[in-house]
Amino acid sequence: MTVVPLAIAVDPRYCRWRHQFSLFISHDPWFRPMAIQAARKYPNLAEYYQKNATKFWDNFYKRHKNKFFKDRHYLEKDWGQYFSDDANSANVKVLLEVGCGAGNTIFPLIAAYPELYVQACDISPHAIALVKSHAEFKEDRVNAFLCDVTVDNLLERINPSSVDVITLVKLENKNQMISEGFYVRGDGTCSFYFSEDFLSTLFFQAGFNTVDISTYCKQIKNSHKNITMDRRWVRAVFKNLE
Repeated sequence: MTVVPLAIAVDPRYCRWRHQFSLFISHDPWFRPMAIQAARKYPNLAEYYQKNATKFWDNFYKRHKNKFFKDRHYLEKDWGQYFSDDANSANVKVLLEVGCGAGNTIFPLIAAYPELYVQACDISPHAIALVKSHAEFKEDRVNAFLCDVTVDNLLERINPSSVDVITLVKLENKNQMISEGFYVRGDGTCSFYFSEDFLSTLFFQAGFNTVDISTYCKQIKNSHKNITMDRRWVRAVFKNLE
C-alpha cells in the first residue's frame, strides 16, 4: 500500500497577513465570547473543539456548501504516478479520501483517471450529502460515507489492504492557537500544523519508512483583499515496513 499524505496548510509563522481586532465593550449580561463559554465547561479548549468537531464542520459545509475550496487539479500533476493504473495489475486503483469535504479532490481525480475508485469519508453529514448530490457522482466510482477516523473503525466500512492511495488534504488560514500546533478558526473548525520530523516520526510509529519528504513553498496574493500569504505544502512518500 502506498500512502501519499497531502497536508496543505498555511503555517502561521510564515503568513504575512495578520488579523486586526477591535476592542469593544458589551453591557449585555448574556454576552460572552465563545472561548469563555467553552472554557467554563472544558478548561482545555483543545478538548472542547475536538469534542464538537462534527458540529462545527457540519455548520461549515451548510454555510459554504461546495463554494469555499477550489477543485484540486494540481494533484494530477504532482502525484499522477500514484493515481494512474498499473499495467501489470488486473485490479483498479482504490483511493481513500479522508476528510473529503464537498469533493474538491474526488471529482477532478475520477475525471482524470476513469478506472480510479474512491472511498470517501468525512465527519460532516452535510459534506457527504454534497458529494452525493454532485453532478459527477456515480455509485460505481465513489463510495461516500460518514466517518470520524479519530474514533470510528474504518475497517467496518472498507476491507483491509484494499486501498492503494490515501489522501488527506486540508487548506485554511490560522485564526487562534489554543495549544502547540493546534489552531481554531472563527467558525470553530480546527487545523493542526506540523514539521517534517513530526510527520516522519508519526508514520514510523505506524509502521512506515520515509521514502521522500520535502516542503514546497509558494507565495499567493489575494488582490481583492490586498494580502499576500506564504503557503507551505509538506510533500511526503512513505513505504510500509512489512
